[in-house]
Amino acid sequence: MLNNLWNLLVKIIWSCSFFLLLSPIASAQDAMKKLSLKEAIDSALRNNKDIRLAGWEEKIAVSKWKETHAIFLPQLDLSYSAMNTNNPLNVFGFKLQQQSVKAEDFNPALLNSPGGYSDFASKLQLKQPVFNMDLLYMRKAAASQTDIYKFKTQRTKEYLVFEVKKAYMQLQLSYDAIDVLQEALKTANAMYTFTSNRVQEGLMQQSDALNVKVWITSVETNLAEAKSGVQNASDYLSLLMGRSIGTTYETEKIDTENIIVSDTSGIPVNRSDFAAMKKAIETSDLMIRSSKMSYLPKINAFGSYQFNDSRILGFGADSYLAGIQLTWDVFKGNSTKNKIATQTLERDKLAEQLTNQQEQSQLELNKTTRQLADAQYKISQQNAAVKSAAEALRILQDRYEQGLVNSTDVLLSQTQLSQQKLGLAQAIFNQNTTAAYISFLTATSN
Repeated sequence: MLNNLWNLLVKIIWSCSFFLLLSPIASAQDAMKKLSLKEAIDSALRNNKDIRLAGWEEKIAVSKWKETHAIFLPQLDLSYSAMNTNNPLNVFGFKLQQQSVKAEDFNPALLNSPGGYSDFASKLQLKQPVFNMDLLYMRKAAASQTDIYKFKTQRTKEYLVFEVKKAYMQLQLSYDAIDVLQEALKTANAMYTFTSNRVQEGLMQQSDALNVKVWITSVETNLAEAKSGVQNASDYLSLLMGRSIGTTYETEKIDTENIIVSDTSGIPVNRSDFAAMKKAIETSDLMIRSSKMSYLPKINAFGSYQFNDSRILGFGADSYLAGIQLTWDVFKGNSTKNKIATQTLERDKLAEQLTNQQEQSQLELNKTTRQLADAQYKISQQNAAVKSAAEALRILQDRYEQGLVNSTDVLLSQTQLSQQKLGLAQAIFNQNTTAAYISFLTATSN
């Protein structure tokens, strides 16, 4: 019976240990450091690597949007070309560009066999977009894409706050487990001293003292594991806060009686991940409009100014060219039509995903709300159980000192008390983390 209860106690202690074990802890740890929940959250929001990565994605999206400025701004190219040919047509063209044609150049023999001739051209070319409606809507889609990453960054921060709260409460739970085990160890040591004295006086058997000694050894082992759990929880908090691992944090007591819970009547429609999905749908609509606008003609202006000379780095003859070009893709093998159909299907898929995500979130909120009520009810039950177990232990200790019960009965009662105290700590942890999860589920975008 004692072994069964002790195995149950060990399982509870393990359930209280940190659920995300990191790498093995170092033998030498830094000094204890006081850490408040607000400080942990602020530090994580400033230094967490996931937040930084989300920030980089946001900057990349903004940079890609800036690339679309090119649909309004001119393009200017400067080139220098050196050419030599004996092609009759090109040679005559070079002479025209160099403004060096003479009467003897029309000699048929010279026209047909001009020999090698060189041309050195310096050219400045300008291109100016005028009317490109497809590119305009593509630019609007790029701007909408930047909003998607802004909402993604915000949701990442909201999840990080929840994760920090959960890790902080896990650390508090580990400390509560240590307190329970230290109290049990203190009681066991006092009982061992009492039993040893009675054994020496011949009033008790040696087996009673050995039972208590085994109990002390087991409690010490689990206490060491609980202390390792504190360090594991501290290391995870350090990771979330972007700090070097190794520091052991001391938590501040959290008010468990005045838990403020967000409105649980329904999932807000403007939650940041929902807003990101809506922006993705809006972006898809803009890309569809862009594809449709590609049916329209495009108008672009162009111009160039150049120098031609038969000498290298010469600038003997200058000329310019300017104009406006209208292009119209009348038929592209139905590629644009099929592209629009594909984009429309992708847009409809996103809309379906948004609806599904909202329904799943509402289901999760309903379940979590019930879990919060269960945790609060369990706290009241565990408080009563702790009081009853403590009173039972006190009575058995008195009877043990009078020789009316054996050590096994007292150890069973001590196991039961430790079990109920750990159950109370676990219930409080469940209440706090559930309330934090509800806040995460009902967060709204600014």
